[in-house]
Amino acid sequence: MTQAISHAELARQIADIATLEGAFTLRSGQVSSRYFDKYRFEGDPKLLQPLAKEMAKLLPAGTEIIAGLELGGVPLVTALSIETGLPAAFIRKEAKTYGTCRAIEGQDVVGKKVTFIEDVITTGGAVADAYGLAKQEDANVLGVICAIWRGEGDPAIANAPTLPVYPVFTRADLE
Repeated sequence: MTQAISHAELARQIADIATLEGAFTLRSGQVSSRYFDKYRFEGDPKLLQPLAKEMAKLLPAGTEIIAGLELGGVPLVTALSIETGLPAAFIRKEAKTYGTCRAIEGQDVVGKKVTFIEDVITTGGAVADAYGLAKQEDANVLGVICAIWRGEGDPAIANAPTLPVYPVFTRADLE
């Protein structure tokens, strides 16, 4: 059991463990001198558990299923599922070509109110892709909760501008 820590202290601890300096190409194609290595905090139960508690506070009302995006969203959605008791789904980058041949695993999202769980978002390319996959399965996507919004301006998904984004932390919170 981890001890409760404040939002500000959690931000400091995540920044301390996950902030790397150098030259990094992001998924969006942008180059950044600062990188947040999500696996450094997602793999630490002393940070993952309080982060799940913070994410739970942001869940849109009526959420029936929480869905983590491959790969960084998977540990987050698992921790959040344990924290809230909500069932978790897992969204692949694309449908697998064997077995169930599904892109969304773990839960049937047809007609369900789903909230996406993601790690770090800059432009939201992976979220937009997942949104398309969820819409193909007739899911009602309520929004996306991310651990860190590192993009410019107000949180938004470029290719899904009506999808609300609820960040636990922004880049400024970690700098």
